[in-house]
Amino acid sequence: MSKHSDPIDAFTRYPTASTVADFQANVAAVRDRIDAAAVRVGRDPAAVRLLPVSKTVPTERVRVAIASGLRLLGENKVQEAVRKSRETTDLDVSWSIIGHLQTNKARDVASFAAEFQALDRLRVAEALDRRLQAAGRGLDVYVQVNTSAEESKFGMPPEELDAFLRALPVYSSLRVRGLMTLALLTPDETRVRECFRVLRTLRDRAREETPALIGDGELSMGMSGDYEIAVEEGATCVRVGQAIFGARSTPDSYYWPEG
Repeated sequence: MSKHSDPIDAFTRYPTASTVADFQANVAAVRDRIDAAAVRVGRDPAAVRLLPVSKTVPTERVRVAIASGLRLLGENKVQEAVRKSRETTDLDVSWSIIGHLQTNKARDVASFAAEFQALDRLRVAEALDRRLQAAGRGLDVYVQVNTSAEESKFGMPPEELDAFLRALPVYSSLRVRGLMTLALLTPDETRVRECFRVLRTLRDRAREETPALIGDGELSMGMSGDYEIAVEEGATCVRVGQAIFGARSTPDSYYWPEG
């Protein structure tokens, strides 16, 4: 089943989670699939982190998700993440920003985010670093690469990655953890898999040529419809929303590009 299926199929495949038991069951089911995908290719399932993505989910249900045991949640839109962060300050939860960031939102991200997975411009790196330095904080970041060559996608072209990584150490508050990508919006599994392979190849090359610049060399790739393929291709972090929270009424294209 592709992540690009008919919306009606999505609501059938991803029923809305409303209770602690619903969330625990959904997370367990996703984790089982992650583990099985890892085992199929001889990987350690423990090497794959599951990042639940709560975009568009009302705070009331987010609070239930947190009560079920979720401690790090991903959000695409900074404004939505800021609001939910403020509405859950009484709970033990951290936030990962996984969507495109405009420089004028850098202060917000620097003030509360635990990680930022969509770094693709030096202007954003500079803005984040300046705000983080002022706040006395550091931030884990992933460099976003456009492996699909789609103009609608954010992320830098693969050929620009090396120079970008070499320019980042000057921004000392940013801790590079690895790379992130979004696969093609297509039901063609071969083409989706190729996007993930491109990112893995870039990571492997960086490990050989500039190991100090790639951090842990993590690979954040894969969403609800393709995370098993991503795990087979080396993902160390999968960003899963609908399979945990339930189907969204807004398509992924609403988020990439932003709005």
